[in-house]
Amino acid sequence: MVPLARLTRWARRRQRRIVLGVAGWVVALPLHALAAGGLPATVEAALQRAQVPREALSVVVMPTAAQGKSTPLLSHRAQVPVNPASLMKLVTTTVALDQLGPAFTWNTPVYVDGVVRDGVLQGQVYLRGQGDPRLGVERLWLMLRRLQGLGIQRIEGDIILDRNAFEVPPRDPGGFDGEPLRPYNASPDALLVNFKSVLMHFVPDRSAQVARVHVEPPLAGVQFPATVPLGVGECVDYRAGLRLDWQDPVRPRFAGTYPASCGERLWPLAHPDPTRFAARAIEGMWQQLGGQLRGTVRDGQVPAGLRPAFTVESPPLAEVVRDINKFSNNVMAQQLFLTLSWQAQGVGRFDASRDLVTRWWRNRVGADELVLDNGSGLSRQERITATGLARLLTHAWTSPYASELMSSLPLAGQDGTLRRYTSPTVAHLKTGSLRDVVGVAGFVDNARGERWVVVAIVNHAQAQAARGALEAVVEWVGRQP
Repeated sequence: MVPLARLTRWARRRQRRIVLGVAGWVVALPLHALAAGGLPATVEAALQRAQVPREALSVVVMPTAAQGKSTPLLSHRAQVPVNPASLMKLVTTTVALDQLGPAFTWNTPVYVDGVVRDGVLQGQVYLRGQGDPRLGVERLWLMLRRLQGLGIQRIEGDIILDRNAFEVPPRDPGGFDGEPLRPYNASPDALLVNFKSVLMHFVPDRSAQVARVHVEPPLAGVQFPATVPLGVGECVDYRAGLRLDWQDPVRPRFAGTYPASCGERLWPLAHPDPTRFAARAIEGMWQQLGGQLRGTVRDGQVPAGLRPAFTVESPPLAEVVRDINKFSNNVMAQQLFLTLSWQAQGVGRFDASRDLVTRWWRNRVGADELVLDNGSGLSRQERITATGLARLLTHAWTSPYASELMSSLPLAGQDGTLRRYTSPTVAHLKTGSLRDVVGVAGFVDNARGERWVVVAIVNHAQAQAARGALEAVVEWVGRQP
């Protein structure tokens, strides 16, 4: 029989002091300690500090196929459907990589209908949107410069935007959370220009006691203030201090000041008139390039039989998926979700994409049912189980596109939504966050370099306070011998 004193000394040697997610809380616990209910003791402690019940947490830790194991290392309420927030992007991007392939690209054809003489087009220009999620300012500039390369400086007719590839129902941009100017609330569009958002660049000029304001892209008919007065004080919440008044979509105004201590800052904002954003941005950029337009920029349809003058190609899907998952871009995820049904049926619709993804889920994952809305997680309706999401990741791990999906996940402490994570644990994790949801899902390496699938989600009114519990789950897996 081993003396009790020796057992005590052995137990103490096995203990390590670990920080449990909240400054000032340091507790010594065994690495593998599980509370009576089956959760790691460190996770239980973090939930108690957040005043979140353990019933609000769903968690599962499963081995990858490389380990030759099948039994979960940890499972708690893993079969309960929960709101995953942005973790739902893992479903959308995994299905897209499987169905479209990592090298898939979106094309935006440009058509010229008419005769060009002496730099003047006697006719129309058509742009056909086909869902490109990355048609930003730089690529819009290149598109219109290429149009000028055809010898066109003046268009006597119209620039016509064909947005019929997607059928998207009207949506109030502030309907989800009352924040209509937040870019994450932008709705998808077959011709999505710069995420329907502008980027305001503030540059302090102390000699003139103003901050100069530069806005991209230029919007035709919209008059932005060129400057805003400089203010004093700390740079705490400069956006609130600017007191932006954008009730008039063509005449935004600043009623406040910009703190000089902020230095240069960038502020992305969704335009309050999203239906007209593409038209304003295209006309504004055309004018900035010195182009002239006799007609207007309006919606329409490309005539049957008209051949494109040239086509603008997007970056490959593997690169787009990195943007979606590392930075949790909602509108890009919805563009991709709609692209699935557009590619399969010729038109992108949410209901058709939901059916397509559900069928794929049943055939490839075979896990619990999931409830889809728009595929981005920006929803109160979407549901999935921790087990289902873990099975999706184990399926992806054995797929030909495993490396593309893996590289799209934020690397803890390095980039994306996990760049501020301070733990030394090696983890590639998608994050999810709504008002009452926090979650992580992805891959975590243990002390021996074995890779585990980890899914942890909290659904609770105080979910944001429970981030320490998710960190504790990741730390617990990372410390397994």
